[in-house]
Amino acid sequence: MRLTILGGGGFRVPLVYRALLDDPGRAVSEVVLHDTDPRRVAVIAEVLARLAQGHPAPVPVRVADGLDDALEGAGFVFSAIRVGGTAGRIRDERIPLSEGVLGQETVGAGGVLYGLRTIPVALHIAERVAALAPGAWVINFTNPAGMVTEAMSQVLGDRVIGICDSPVGLVRRAARAAGADPAAVGDPDRTGYDYVGLNHLGWLRSLTLDGTELLPGLLADDAALGSFEEGRLFGGDWLRTLGALPNEYLHYYYFRRETLDSVRDTRETRGEFLDQQQGGFFTRAAAAGGPDAVYALWERTRLEREETYMAHSREASGGWQRDSHDLEGGGYDRVALALMHAILGNSGTRLILNVRNGTTVPQLAPDAIVETVCEVGAQGARPLPCAPLREDQLGLMLQVKAVERATVEAALFKDRGAALRALALHPLVDSPAVAARILERAAKEA
Repeated sequence: MRLTILGGGGFRVPLVYRALLDDPGRAVSEVVLHDTDPRRVAVIAEVLARLAQGHPAPVPVRVADGLDDALEGAGFVFSAIRVGGTAGRIRDERIPLSEGVLGQETVGAGGVLYGLRTIPVALHIAERVAALAPGAWVINFTNPAGMVTEAMSQVLGDRVIGICDSPVGLVRRAARAAGADPAAVGDPDRTGYDYVGLNHLGWLRSLTLDGTELLPGLLADDAALGSFEEGRLFGGDWLRTLGALPNEYLHYYYFRRETLDSVRDTRETRGEFLDQQQGGFFTRAAAAGGPDAVYALWERTRLEREETYMAHSREASGGWQRDSHDLEGGGYDRVALALMHAILGNSGTRLILNVRNGTTVPQLAPDAIVETVCEVGAQGARPLPCAPLREDQLGLMLQVKAVERATVEAALFKDRGAALRALALHPLVDSPAVAARILERAAKEA
């Protein structure tokens, strides 16, 4: 089976390929890379060549000659594009910050700007998939994952599924902190969990092992909470008040003043850091002299990237270093491969995914994309029933979903009113006048 990776020059593509090499199922017979930047995809192809060295049965890799060539014959398509590159991300961060509101690539005004730029390209990809590979499954990594998946689903229906590694990472960290056997976390006969929300806005509300609920004991134990990232980010008092473990990105909502203060006067935004770091990597890699040198440079750069992830939020919550478990890299790759195998094997595996709501959250439209626990088989991902949301959870979901749907509408129909509505209604944008200025400046600098 052919796996196509769109955004094949992306820095994290080697993590996917490494997982494929370690995959005992060997479902993929060929990897096809497509990227709009030939220099980047050539460097990443060299890293993959180094990973394949010495492997008894390496997966062949080919760089496609255009989008249509990449899609024809694909069984699965991993979409991990970045429209506008890191330069676009920097604008998404800096323009809102100049107006005194948070700029982040998936949250707040920055996420809306990124969505407006990305959705038209994602829709074009969906249309080409429908024309050239109608039987393919599209696994969307592209941020903002919820709204991009929602837009693509208008063309592809349930054959596009969004993924994120934050929820599964939260489940694993919480289970480890609660003392669960790590081997049990992936065993559906032993471990259960209730997670629901939107992409980068969700809550782990139940965690069971062999039928015993672990979450209340974990929330009551400050030492255990202090042993993992979300516990340190939010603090025991607030977590006990919530009665749940929030996705790490909810720190931007719950501690908006502290997070904004930590980033407002920053010398370097996350986008600027990645622009320099990855730009430097690709420049040095082009002259590194062989796959071994390129791979070693990639590994050093990857570790630095993982160490600095969500640095401003960690600074706002007291400053601390990431755990070694979370520096190994991967996450997206493991979720994507688990999803692919569950579809191919019709296994009924439970995964946290971005899918159409159906009746999972009755207050949302059936075609709205939510992030929740799904059962996956040959027909795709089916969201499982969940307990009713608390009013505070539902209220935040409804407001942010209104923002996402307005963003999709604005991108589809080039509707300035919908774009202004998306920005002005976001919980992290405090004035329609601010929203209008952000929108105007973004249009001028595009």
